[in-house]
Amino acid sequence: MDSTPKHTILCVDDEKHILSSLKRLLRKENFDLLTATNGVDGLKIMASRDIHLVISDHRMPDMSGISFLAKVRETYPDTIRILLTGYTEIDSIKASINEGHVYKFLLKPWNDDDLKQEIRKALERYDLIQSNQSLHLMVAAKNKELEQINKDLESIIKQRTRELELQNQALELTRVIFRGLPMAAMGVSYDRTIILINRQAEKLKINDRMVIVGNYLADYFSKDVMKKFLPVFESQISQVKFDLSMDNQVYILTLSALTGRFFGKGFILCLRKRAD
Repeated sequence: MDSTPKHTILCVDDEKHILSSLKRLLRKENFDLLTATNGVDGLKIMASRDIHLVISDHRMPDMSGISFLAKVRETYPDTIRILLTGYTEIDSIKASINEGHVYKFLLKPWNDDDLKQEIRKALERYDLIQSNQSLHLMVAAKNKELEQINKDLESIIKQRTRELELQNQALELTRVIFRGLPMAAMGVSYDRTIILINRQAEKLKINDRMVIVGNYLADYFSKDVMKKFLPVFESQISQVKFDLSMDNQVYILTLSALTGRFFGKGFILCLRKRAD
């Protein structure tokens, strides 16, 4: 078990026998105990050490305990401050407590067990305050981190929204261009279903059948024609082109596989009348 003192206590009193009594009382406690005989020396110690609790006598020459603890509060506000005083000085001490200069006052002569208990409570209060401050700082840091994440997310959402808007515009433009092509064109899915046709394809009859979205290519073309399409369907080549006679008219059929991020997801079939 670690026996290193967790807390440091400073006792300030101009009467050395009082300091000796405090040392004897607290020698078995797990505290690092420092002493000073006046407020000036006490402040010097405060400047050189991390002090968690100050116990000061009230009546001291040159600088009273209240004045000393007021200075401690001003410079080291986290340090817990306890004042030792006599019965006749209680009224003047209460005002100092109300002003926040003193955490608590203890009467002389003190009860040893009560004094040790009050010291433990004061140090527990110090630890609690430090824990709360650490928690507050951690929450503030997390809130700042969350705020930055929200800002980054907002920026990402704006960027993504812009990208989607551009994609929608591109899709709409593609749809308009596709619809207005001067040749019959069909979008064909990977399972060879007709999923999209343009205006020219809407007017087209293949083997006396109107082209309808949802039908299969095999509903319109013979097995020989479908066989010619097969290398593209099986990704052996990216495009196949050949002539086909339909309704006393020769058409140039071009089946192309989609490329880029749409590779493997479908095909475009175009039918263009061959010029005489």
